[in-house]
Amino acid sequence: MDNKLQFKTNINCNGCIRSVTGFINDVPGIQHWEVDIDNPEKILTVQGNVTPEAVVEAVEEAGFDIAPVA
Repeated sequence: MDNKLQFKTNINCNGCIRSVTGFINDVPGIQHWEVDIDNPEKILTVQGNVTPEAVVEAVEEAGFDIAPVA
């Protein structure tokens, strides 16, 4: 089952994306992810068979703020 999850983050530049890449890529089940750094809320979209909790944990471990999009 593929989920499409979206989160508000403070990942706001390509350097931030590089910083978080290893953490997100280590989460099992993620097939694709991207951050819309042009969006004021810096929306992280994750696709795959993954729980929101796993994504939040990975991004917080990388040192960034993250919250599910309501």
